[in-house]
Amino acid sequence: MNLYFRLFWLFIWRTRHCKSIGFLGTSHIRYRALPSDCDVNFHLTNSRYPAFMDLARTYMLAEMGLLKRFLKLKWMPIVNAAEFTYIRDIKPLQIFDIETKLVGWDEKYFYIEQRFVSKRGLHCIAYVRGVFVCKGKQVPIQQLLDAADFDAAPPELPADVLHWKEFLQLKKQRNT
Repeated sequence: MNLYFRLFWLFIWRTRHCKSIGFLGTSHIRYRALPSDCDVNFHLTNSRYPAFMDLARTYMLAEMGLLKRFLKLKWMPIVNAAEFTYIRDIKPLQIFDIETKLVGWDEKYFYIEQRFVSKRGLHCIAYVRGVFVCKGKQVPIQQLLDAADFDAAPPELPADVLHWKEFLQLKKQRNT
C-alpha cells in the first residue's frame, strides 16, 4: 500500500463517519486523482487502481460494520486474484468514486466487484477474489458469514465471475 496518508485518513476520519450498508450492499467512496497518482501519460497510473481498491474494500468493511470486529479477531484480508478491464482514463485532478460490493462466494473465496466511475462514466471494472486469514490459516467462509450475522441464501455469482473462476482454475492446472 503506497497511499499512507489516505489510509491514515480512512482509519482516523472516514470510517468513523461512514454510512451503514448491508452485507450485500454497495459501498461508495470518493477520491481525486492527484498529480502524484498519475503517470507520464497524464492519467491515473495502472498501479494506483489496486491501491485505491484496497482502501475501498477497507471502507466497505467499515460501512458493513465489520472492520472493527475483524481487526479485533485479527482476521486479515488477502487478495488471491484480481482481474481489471480499463475502459477510459482518469485525468489528473478528476474526482471519481469507487463502488465496491460483495457479489458472492464459494466454498473457499469471496468475490468482490469494484467499479471506478465519474461524471464521465465507467473508467474501470475489476473483480477481486480473496480470503481472510488468522494466524496463517484461512478463516472458513461460514465463520465469516456467522460473524457478519448473514444467514440468507448466498447470491448467485455473476456469469463473468464464473468464467473468470474457470479461467483461474485452468491456469492453476496448467502451471502446477
